[in-house]
Amino acid sequence: MQGMPCPELTLQATSGRTFCTAEVEKPFVLYFYPKDNTPGCSNESADFAALHAEFAALGVTVWGCSRDSLRSHENFKAKLGLPFELVSDPEETACEAFGVMKMKNMYGKQVRGIERSTFVVGRDGTVLNAWRGVKVPGHAAEVLAYVKTV
Repeated sequence: MQGMPCPELTLQATSGRTFCTAEVEKPFVLYFYPKDNTPGCSNESADFAALHAEFAALGVTVWGCSRDSLRSHENFKAKLGLPFELVSDPEETACEAFGVMKMKNMYGKQVRGIERSTFVVGRDGTVLNAWRGVKVPGHAAEVLAYVKTV
């Protein structure tokens, strides 16, 4: 993925917005998370929210993406007071394009789900960096530190 053109996608997002990779302001961060209102996903989203002003000062937009519905996303966004939009991907279009769907162990059972991943897309529409199998603590700060170097 790194060094390749960002996949062309158009999906619905919160606040009546459309996430269209060809038209969205660049550079941008797109982070994929498994599910709204779960502890790890709430912490990750809150971490990106806490650093939102710093991303914005660098001209970088932040988008979160999961398979949850727009309604679920709107509630999650409101509950956490997120200052950025969430992309709804129930058909797994973006998930497949970015290769984030994986088999995972959950309570001893194999389930197909989103591998927590983050991508930075540059001004030219190229994927500049990708993090896969993300551990939440410190991740948003790591992404911000990277963005400051490009």
